[in-house]
Amino acid sequence: MNNINWVALIAAGVASMVVGFIWYGALFGKTWMKLSGKKEMGDKKDMPKTYGIMFVASLITAYVLSMLGADLMTAFWIWLGFQATIMLNMVFFEGQSWNLYFLKAGHQLVSLLAMTWVLNYFK
Repeated sequence: MNNINWVALIAAGVASMVVGFIWYGALFGKTWMKLSGKKEMGDKKDMPKTYGIMFVASLITAYVLSMLGADLMTAFWIWLGFQATIMLNMVFFEGQSWNLYFLKAGHQLVSLLAMTWVLNYFK
């Protein structure tokens, strides 16, 4: 724990949040809402708690990427081998569309790559 670059971890966590904000906002917000059947983003009073939890989750992901010494290729393989495959349950068991799957899986890939890039920038 003493070797942790906290600045890098926090920056990677912020990068993940920025990617999510852009991905589910300006880029694909309306598409995501339509595909997920949502009329609005959710209860605004819960947003600080939701974003706080997601930031902690991003920090955990950044920590694991850091401990693995991940480069961009490693991040891609982590995404393909774990996230993209596990997320298939959305299609096969939850009945969500392939389009929603690709939207969410794409976000996960871009987020992992962004976090990995930031972590490597601080090396």
